[in-house]
Amino acid sequence: MKTAEDNWLYTISSKKSLFSFNFIEIWRYRDLLMLFVKRDIITLYKQTILGPLWYVIQPLFTSVIFTLIFNNLGQIQTGTVPPFLFNLAGITAWNYFKECLTGTSNTFTKNQNIFGKVYFPRVIMPMSITISNLLKFGIQMLIFIGFFLFYKVQGTDIRLHSTILLFPLYILLMALLGLGFGMIISSMTTKYRDLTIVVGFGVQLLMYLSAVPYPLSEARLKFPEWVIPLVEYNPMTQIIEGFRSILLNSGTIEVDKFIYTCAIAVLVFLCGLIIFNRTEKQFIDTV
Repeated sequence: MKTAEDNWLYTISSKKSLFSFNFIEIWRYRDLLMLFVKRDIITLYKQTILGPLWYVIQPLFTSVIFTLIFNNLGQIQTGTVPPFLFNLAGITAWNYFKECLTGTSNTFTKNQNIFGKVYFPRVIMPMSITISNLLKFGIQMLIFIGFFLFYKVQGTDIRLHSTILLFPLYILLMALLGLGFGMIISSMTTKYRDLTIVVGFGVQLLMYLSAVPYPLSEARLKFPEWVIPLVEYNPMTQIIEGFRSILLNSGTIEVDKFIYTCAIAVLVFLCGLIIFNRTEKQFIDTV
C-alpha cells in the first residue's frame, strides 16, 4: 500500500548522513551552480577600475617583492631558474589555494539570508567559489607561460618536467585542501566570529611555511631543526614543490610525500564535508 510520501518527487529533510554528498542532487541544481559561478566572477570586480587586471597585477608585484627581498637581499638560491619566474610559479599555485580557502571560509555567515529563505544543496556555494577561482588561476597561468617563454627565448636553462601529466591532479589537490579547510572554518565561524580575523593573518603565516618564497632544499639547509618538519610535512609545501618541479624542472617530487599529500587532501575534504553537513542542519539558529 502506497503512503502519501510515495507521491513526492523530492523530500527535504534534516535527517541525512553526515557523509552525504548527493551528486545527483548537485547535478539537478547545476544551473544554479553555474549561476553562482558567474555571479562570483562578475560581481567581484564589477565596480573596480582595473577589473580583471588585478588578477595580473597582484602576482606580478608580489613576485617582484619576493625577488628583491628573499633572493637579492636574503641570498636565497633558485639554481638555474630565474628568481622572478621561480617566485611567480609558487605564487600562482598559492593564490589558487588561498582564494579557495578564504572565499569558502565565510559561506554560512555571508549567505545566511539566502540559506534562510530557500532550499538548495548548501555545498553548491563553496563549490561555486572553488570553480570560479579557476578563472583567476587560468589567467595567472597565462602570465606565467608568457614569462616562461620570454626567459626560454633568452636562452635560460628551463624546461618542463616529464611529470607534466600530474598538473591537473595538483590543481585538484589544491582545490580539495582549500575547499576542505574552508568548509571547516565556515562551520566554526557560525559560533566563533573571531575566526574570520584569524584566517586573514593565519593564511599569510601559512604561506611562509609552505615554501612559497624559497625552495624546500634551502629550508632544509637554513631553518632550525624544529622548523624543518613543519615545512616539509606541510601538504601545501609538497604541492608548491611539485608545481615548480613540473613547470620549471626545479625541485623533486618524492613519491612517499606525494601519496601523503593526496591522503591529507582527501581526508581534509571529507572532514570538511562532515562538519559542513552537520552545521548545515542548525546554523540558522546560531548565526
